[in-house]
Amino acid sequence: MKIVLVLEYNGEHYHGWQNQPACRSIQSELEAAVSQIAGIETRVIAAGRTDAGVHALYQVVHFETVAQRPLSAWVRGVNAFLPEDIAVLWASEVDETFHARYCAIERRYLYCLLNHPVRPGLCQGRVGWFHGPLDLEKMQRAADMLLGEHDFSAFRTAECQAKNPVRTMTMVDVRQQGHLVLFEFRANGFLHHMVRNIVGSLIYIGQEKYSPEWMRELMRNRDRTQAAPTFSPHGLYLAGVTYDEKWKLPDSRSLSFSTPLPVVSRMDQSDCK
Repeated sequence: MKIVLVLEYNGEHYHGWQNQPACRSIQSELEAAVSQIAGIETRVIAAGRTDAGVHALYQVVHFETVAQRPLSAWVRGVNAFLPEDIAVLWASEVDETFHARYCAIERRYLYCLLNHPVRPGLCQGRVGWFHGPLDLEKMQRAADMLLGEHDFSAFRTAECQAKNPVRTMTMVDVRQQGHLVLFEFRANGFLHHMVRNIVGSLIYIGQEKYSPEWMRELMRNRDRTQAAPTFSPHGLYLAGVTYDEKWKLPDSRSLSFSTPLPVVSRMDQSDCK
């Protein structure tokens, strides 16, 4: 049978999703836990490979097994063998034609940025950080230029293995919540480091190094060297994967992720006597 899982994790202490020699990964931890319940070595396949330090609020994986287990075993049982910073949230049996990666219609990412003169302490590893003032209106104007089908070569790494750099962005939003700036992206797929490279360029625009029109110029030139450096992975979250309704997975689009963090309260410098 084929089993599908939805999980969340804090990626701060892992070298990304994918198995790597002599490195701790989300995939290796999950495969070890699933194998304990299945009673045989089991490989899992994810909807997307998150990078080192990147988190997930809604990651989808599947695996095949001959083990007959109640669905609760694939949730609570697997969780019993997982580290505390990885958790299975939901499990179901699916048709053999389901594939976590290739059946995905849309993926959703959040980036949480602490915009404050002082670096994070309590939320270290869970937010990005920028110390200077940002113009959100200019950032949103630039973000709107990313909507639709475009060649995103300006925001992919040299190591990106995607054969085609064209993606369709269905949503880009930049909003503020207290001292947090929240970026939300939805697309049919993402290139390697694409979100972090876009966030870095939007921050350049927000600090008025460039005008919002610079974003259009970057996409037209398709030159990675002209865009901003890759921004920190710490504030990046895979926040949802959308599938056809026939698979009967929880609808990540209906979930409200205003932020995966508690309210970040910061005193002003004027409060310090």
